[in-house]
Amino acid sequence: MNQANGKKILVVDDEQDILLLIKCRLESAGYDVITASTGQEGLERARKEAPDLIVLDLMLPGLDGYQICGILKHDRRYMKIPILILTARAQSKDYELGMKVGADAYITKPFDHQTLLIKIEELLAKNNSSLWSEAVKREPLPKADTPSQSIASNEKRIKK
Repeated sequence: MNQANGKKILVVDDEQDILLLIKCRLESAGYDVITASTGQEGLERARKEAPDLIVLDLMLPGLDGYQICGILKHDRRYMKIPILILTARAQSKDYELGMKVGADAYITKPFDHQTLLIKIEELLAKNNSSLWSEAVKREPLPKADTPSQSIASNEKRIKK
């Protein structure tokens, strides 16, 4: 199932060829894509645009990907945005640090474009599911006298 409908993805990478390649692939899959080529620009765009997902390189000028991930994951306004690290750093210590600072997924370069798209769809689906369940937890279900009243009441809540 394609999760692209109206989803905005921020891609942060200092290698222009990779940045443009990923941007083109994601746009052809139906995503809205914004890009940044430095750590500081990536952080600013993430805060300004509040994307649905971030594809983040680790080795960036200025702030590195670990720093950006940690900053966003410790800010209540952005902590729910899935972050997929896409990097040439393939050692287990790099992966472990990425997970420690809050990354939701880690893919090493060179990468398969289909694998990247599948992982993005998985993260978006998981995030949509968790956001929906959080909304349901916050809003208690109204009492209903009959099952049909309960269904009608839930349909109204979903349409809100």
